[in-house]
Amino acid sequence: MKAFGSIALDWRLLIFGFLMSFSSSFGQTYFISLFSAEFRAAFGLTHGGFGTLYSAATLTSGLLLLWAGGLIDRVDLRLFGSVVLIGIAAASALAAGAMGPVTLVVVLFLLRFFGQGLASHTAVTAVARYANPKVRGRSVSLAALGFPVGEAIWPSVAVALIALIGWRWTYGGAALLAIAVFLPLALLLLATHGRRHAELLARTTDDGDGDMRQWTRGEVMRDPTFLWSLTAVLAPSFIVTGILFHQVHLTETKGWDLSAFAAGYFGYAALQIAVALVTGPTIDRIGARRVARVYLAPLVLGLVLLAGYDDVWAGLFFLAMCGATSGASSTLLGTLWAEIYGVRHLGAIRALITACSVVSSALSPALMGWGLDAGISIEAIALACAVYLAAAIGVLLTLFSGARASTV
Repeated sequence: MKAFGSIALDWRLLIFGFLMSFSSSFGQTYFISLFSAEFRAAFGLTHGGFGTLYSAATLTSGLLLLWAGGLIDRVDLRLFGSVVLIGIAAASALAAGAMGPVTLVVVLFLLRFFGQGLASHTAVTAVARYANPKVRGRSVSLAALGFPVGEAIWPSVAVALIALIGWRWTYGGAALLAIAVFLPLALLLLATHGRRHAELLARTTDDGDGDMRQWTRGEVMRDPTFLWSLTAVLAPSFIVTGILFHQVHLTETKGWDLSAFAAGYFGYAALQIAVALVTGPTIDRIGARRVARVYLAPLVLGLVLLAGYDDVWAGLFFLAMCGATSGASSTLLGTLWAEIYGVRHLGAIRALITACSVVSSALSPALMGWGLDAGISIEAIALACAVYLAAAIGVLLTLFSGARASTV
């Protein structure tokens, strides 16, 4: 494709990134939440009770990611990726045999830690680090397509399989897929990774990547630009996770059929793919900081319409707008930190950001669940989230506009 320039892309690396982002599906909220009715019925949990268990498991996962995510800077990518995929398989197998609330908490922790956490972290960090800096945005955008492809495929497949063979066998199938297909394929794709890593070391020996400063995680944590940006970039994780976690309640309240709403994930995926493919080349051309100013706008619009309308099209439009913001985010947040802080310590830096994102997503299921139990409508929650996002856009405009953006 002409939009992707003349510099050769490392297709083995991109397919590996795609595979890892795709495999993260089994630990993502949109997938797990499809089993929420079965989990609540099997273990006698309320919306708030299940949300609390989910939040506790996700919060623990996020805190552990601060340590585990940084290991990708020091551990061979082949070993790191293998452990992540084995962890996803083990978590899925344990989900298939869960026998009580205690086991369920362990299952949720492992799914969130290895799936949503480490698999996503591995996909984006590996590609952002090893891709040629001139096509970093395009490379990350292609590797991150595993996220929307998973979102397009798995909701409808999971709903059908749960109805056909039950939720336990469905998660058992996920375990088999991860260990028998994804793991061997990942090792095959990384067969020549040693040469790629040696080239990276040569490029960054003298503060390479354009002789830019290579920040450590400690330095990043003291940077005001980073701290303020977190108030904005973590918002989609909190909002989308919370609302989609309670999608069964949303569809019941609105009078929508769950399978009809789940079909909206195709629109989610389509917009995510389209926006990701546009965002990558745009970042390579004008920089990630300029793109950061506007990427939250679609989600604001989706939330406003979700709050204001009860027709099913509003739900489908909301999912599409989630996909648009997610498509920009998956590429943007894989490149923004490399653009500002360099790639030498990117694993540790992204581990911090991923951990913060996981913690953010951990809070919303419980908080929104308690709100629903207290009688707060899903519409009121959506509108409040839209107001916060509008303020977040203002923060990003202030941080990354004009001379201020160029001096970071």
